[in-house]
Amino acid sequence: MSVKIADALNSRLDRLLPLIAPAGVILGFLLPGIFIQLRPLVPYLFGMMTLSGALKLRTAEFGKTLRSPIPILVFFIFTRIVMPLIGLAVTTLFFKDKPDIATGFILLLSGPIAVSSFIWVTIYNGDKALCLTLIMLDTILAPFIMPGTISLLMGTKVTIDIFGIALSLILMVVLPTIIGVTINETSRGKIPAIICPYLNPLSKICLILVIAANSSPVSKMIKFNDKLVWLIAGVCILLIVIVFLLSRLSSLIIKCNREKSASLLFCGGMRNISSVTTIAVTFFPETAVLPALLGILCQQSVCAIMAKLLLPKKQEKLE
Repeated sequence: MSVKIADALNSRLDRLLPLIAPAGVILGFLLPGIFIQLRPLVPYLFGMMTLSGALKLRTAEFGKTLRSPIPILVFFIFTRIVMPLIGLAVTTLFFKDKPDIATGFILLLSGPIAVSSFIWVTIYNGDKALCLTLIMLDTILAPFIMPGTISLLMGTKVTIDIFGIALSLILMVVLPTIIGVTINETSRGKIPAIICPYLNPLSKICLILVIAANSSPVSKMIKFNDKLVWLIAGVCILLIVIVFLLSRLSSLIIKCNREKSASLLFCGGMRNISSVTTIAVTFFPETAVLPALLGILCQQSVCAIMAKLLLPKKQEKLE
């Protein structure tokens, strides 16, 4: 496959991004016997996705962004303190007697930033350096933040394998990020320039396979005539909308320019639901997976709608 063909394929997949994640869920539901066989490969497929994104990261971008740390501090206050607390309040209201489902929502909100947020930041001409810095910092901190948040908010209501969750995140997210950044730095961008055109579309194919593999074990649980499923879906959409609104509020509070506002919106509003689903399937009861699965179905679509509503259309970079 030539670079030109690979770039064209990746461009097409970028445009189909809101449909890629739901397609993975549908495949997992329709063909569970096939995709459940991929479950042992999920950490490796996910690592490939993380590596593909990390190859674009440069440490020089940290220095520039860290000289203005206020947006970073505000981002972590809102995403790692305010949003999980609001999530706990909302889920307690609707699922007071269902701690596993409530845990699934806390998992959803405490997951690391979605790497795909960089694609949206690029489309809307946001601050790429800030976006990449937030992704890298949040990724490195994820093994501590995610299990810690669940433990603090859910307490003794659920059994939590903190070490197992942390180790899984290190292997799937942190190590590939370190490897990708190291390759980029030591080769001065030469190796990523050669392999990224091929890894970019491959990572999106891996995304479909990871979601399908994670969907297959719980496919039998999704009954669309079950009111609980629709309630979970409704609360999921509500929480995703809330986190986007809070992300926009955070940029308004510190009076960011439009570029930084776009980065805070997408980084604050989008979670790496594939990693959340993988953690949920591996370490929690099946019912805890439902919020993440239903979140996969709607996150990208809600993101597209919220971007249209909260960011000025005239400054979009749509080419």
